[in-house]
Amino acid sequence: MAAAPSHPSVRVKDMIDLTEKETQIFNRLLEVLRHFNLNTQLRVAGGWVRDKLLGKECYDIDIAIDNMLGREFCEKVNEYLSSTGEEVQGIGVIQCNPDQSKHLETARMRLFEIWIDFVNLRSEDYCENSRIPTMRFGTAEEDAYRRDLTINSLFYNINTNSVEDFTGRGIADLKSGKIVTPLPPKETFLDDPLRVLRAIRFGARFGFALDEALKEAAASDEVIAALGDKISRERIGHEIDLMVSGNEPIQAVTYICDLQLFWVVFCLPSSVEPAIPEACERLGVAYMDAAWNLIQSIGAFSFNDEQRRLCLYASLFLPLRKTMYENDKNKKVPVADFIIRNSIKLKAKDAEMVVSIHRASDKFTKLLPFITCEKDVQNSKLEWGKILIDVPATSKLRIWAGLLLREIKEFWEVALLVSTLLYSDSIEHELSDKQCYADKRDLFKLVKDAIIKLGLDKVWEVKPLVNGKDIMNILHLKPGPDVRNWTQKIIEWQLAHPAAGAEECLEWMKETSAKRAKLE
Repeated sequence: MAAAPSHPSVRVKDMIDLTEKETQIFNRLLEVLRHFNLNTQLRVAGGWVRDKLLGKECYDIDIAIDNMLGREFCEKVNEYLSSTGEEVQGIGVIQCNPDQSKHLETARMRLFEIWIDFVNLRSEDYCENSRIPTMRFGTAEEDAYRRDLTINSLFYNINTNSVEDFTGRGIADLKSGKIVTPLPPKETFLDDPLRVLRAIRFGARFGFALDEALKEAAASDEVIAALGDKISRERIGHEIDLMVSGNEPIQAVTYICDLQLFWVVFCLPSSVEPAIPEACERLGVAYMDAAWNLIQSIGAFSFNDEQRRLCLYASLFLPLRKTMYENDKNKKVPVADFIIRNSIKLKAKDAEMVVSIHRASDKFTKLLPFITCEKDVQNSKLEWGKILIDVPATSKLRIWAGLLLREIKEFWEVALLVSTLLYSDSIEHELSDKQCYADKRDLFKLVKDAIIKLGLDKVWEVKPLVNGKDIMNILHLKPGPDVRNWTQKIIEWQLAHPAAGAEECLEWMKETSAKRAKLE
């Protein structure tokens, strides 16, 4: 399991060092103020300030304006550009969209090839049973206090070239590595329960400690209920996906478990079979932790970002892989599919791939003993791997493995890694064993090397040597299951005879068909 992060003091810069591009942008904005004699304060808000103080580069520049709308200021910028003979820039206006956490209109424009967002300072008033606030122009201090966390409440004042900490603790919390809300946490979370997940995400991302009062508020019955009732599933899913795609996904999901939020976030359909076992979520996090450690130990670059992300989801929901529910078409569907499609509203292809990884992983666990030579292929059968053609025993393994890779395609290494988590009789105990990680890493590498040695990498790209039209012509068949059956046989034959060509395949087809005709 993920160890609780240690929290040494964090190195925070005394001042913000601007890049050449940032200096150009900010100077241009100040030129606009001087040209129109505007009594306007321009402040960069939030994440950019935090990241620059931490010595990290950030290209997400959000500018808060104290006395006009962002769109109005962008129009002033263009008016200035026109007066100097420069090319005016297009202005994109992102309308207020509370369902997507956009409570105020935001204007966007490009300056020196960088997109900049402009919005007015605001204050928020929340109503009961809604996370959509009533917005009004606010002061910089009001704007700072309405933000989710103190470390995100800092401003960089472009006019004065200085950092402003209106809550009085943003910089201190940044230095001490603490996740704290500007206002009392329960009030903050009940106003906008999405802030619970943002606190978790930033805590995991930076390795900062969640404030004790914050944790108590986040785990309260009122906040848990509000998170489930007031937040759209799309917004929940967006935060979760940022966590899983981030640098510390295990810590983030562990926080979700510790704060009793797991089944609120990953909510289940009303009826499932079999029933969810107790502490299922903890086992899921243990699987996810094991998968993360294996990815690191075999080389983080072995998987691309998408493979890594879906590997972690597949591992997290591994204890649910045999749990089903009945959808509105009376079809039994894996619960993992429901969670990904409905609870966190990710793409349908994400749900499909996680379910495919689960199925392929189960198949891999049956195949592993043959690849590791623990079982003899000679007289063995696989419940999922019935071979349609007569082949020597020595060809069985290549056919079984090839068919499995053709099913899961580019994600075969992900499915193999997940299968190593299942390849044990006492997985719950072994996941905490360091030697277990080494054994599973070695097993992964052994099987991967064996598959590559069999020449099966990218086997899913292999086309049948004889297409459906030719099958019908040669064997005098009509379109239907017989043609599909023969296509499958041809693929199996090709897997058994990787060096053979189309002529040999045609000869085999004719011989096999003639033998069958005689028997009939």
